[in-house]
Amino acid sequence: MDDIRILLVDDEEDFVKTLAERLDLRDLSSETALNGEQALGYVGEKEPDVMVLDLKMPGIDGMEVLRRVREIYPDIQVIIQTGHGNDLDEAEARRLGIFDYLKKPVDIEVLVATIKAAHQAKKNKLANTAAAAAFAEAGEYETARRLSTK
Repeated sequence: MDDIRILLVDDEEDFVKTLAERLDLRDLSSETALNGEQALGYVGEKEPDVMVLDLKMPGIDGMEVLRRVREIYPDIQVIIQTGHGNDLDEAEARRLGIFDYLKKPVDIEVLVATIKAAHQAKKNKLANTAAAAAFAEAGEYETARRLSTK
């Protein structure tokens, strides 16, 4: 299996540690951050492929983390996993370009499948970007444009 760099962000320490252990049992290793500041620091150092992000945290909340990540690291696939979100939060997160919005409690198999799908979406996006650049370099601008909008 491809190595997927996963960052789990949640201020509930026991929850996030248990989640990391459950993912590890399914051959998905992850790093954890207990607040928005830690998450942004990790992203700046290691740029994960997929971030599983809680919304309600003290200090820098999940929505602000999402905004900042989107500005600088648009290829990171973000999955919101929250127990306290509402329809307005979900709408705003989707507007900001999340991969998915999951409400706690989330079945671990659903989360694993969502992480894998998010990673595949990132790989597809990067492949399309590389292909678009190659077509543009070859003068195939219409094909390049179509690929870059996928």
